[in-house]
Amino acid sequence: MSPVDPLNPVDAPPNRVRGFLFEQLDIRGAWVQLGPAWREMIAGRDYPEPVVELLGQLAGVATLITANLKQAGRLTFQLRGEGAVSLLVMDCDEQLRLRGMARSAPEVSTGSLPALLGEGALTLTLDTAGMRQPYQSHVPLQGDSVTAVFEHYLTQSEQTPTRLWLAANHETAAGLFLQALPGADERDADGWNRVQILAGTVRADELLGLGSIKLIERLFPEEDVRVYDPRPVSYYCPYDPAKIYSMLRSVGQTACESILAEHGEIRVHDDVCNHEYVLDAEAVAALFK
Repeated sequence: MSPVDPLNPVDAPPNRVRGFLFEQLDIRGAWVQLGPAWREMIAGRDYPEPVVELLGQLAGVATLITANLKQAGRLTFQLRGEGAVSLLVMDCDEQLRLRGMARSAPEVSTGSLPALLGEGALTLTLDTAGMRQPYQSHVPLQGDSVTAVFEHYLTQSEQTPTRLWLAANHETAAGLFLQALPGADERDADGWNRVQILAGTVRADELLGLGSIKLIERLFPEEDVRVYDPRPVSYYCPYDPAKIYSMLRSVGQTACESILAEHGEIRVHDDVCNHEYVLDAEAVAALFK
């Protein structure tokens, strides 16, 4: 394993994604651990425990995939279903700024992904500056967990073997990603199988509690691993009144005044960012001047 910087021997604190490479095997990997950013995202949401786990796993895999993009852009993932959990959304841009939300019944029992979402689908949207319109992929959910769904999706879309390990609770969301590069079998016919078996020994508490260096040393002690500098991840969902004002203008002055007459104010809740916008009669009048 490549030596750790002696001036910074301790892993960086949570909210980091870190890539690494098995140099003799042509296999790449990445690790992510989200602490404060994850807790900020779910603060005040009162999600049931199974929903916290699902959304945290989605936050982890969204960060891992966005960090590995070859071009700058924003990725949005949506898992929709008709079960007790009807929607999971996670958005991550090239600066690794996350935002996301879930929609579910007040009471959700622990179960597999199909049991929680029912008949569902995964939608991935990629928006980059060079595109005339965002690229979108819409596929049925295949797998009994967030991990299985994205392993299948990535293996099919990138035509290369991919493995994921994800974990989340109310405090931390974390993930480990492995992918065989083209020609990996030629470098070492048993390399991909060996690395998968080693990574498969990881426990959820290790994903959630160990730093990247300690985890890699624990899982792959005999492998030659190059570890790259970590990248920071943050939760970014600021107030955006302009978006709300634009939406209300599109609704029209007559409709807005009708709501005012009935309720005395207009309240708009931003589900993704969990912000509440309240406009009185004076604020609404100013919109249409």
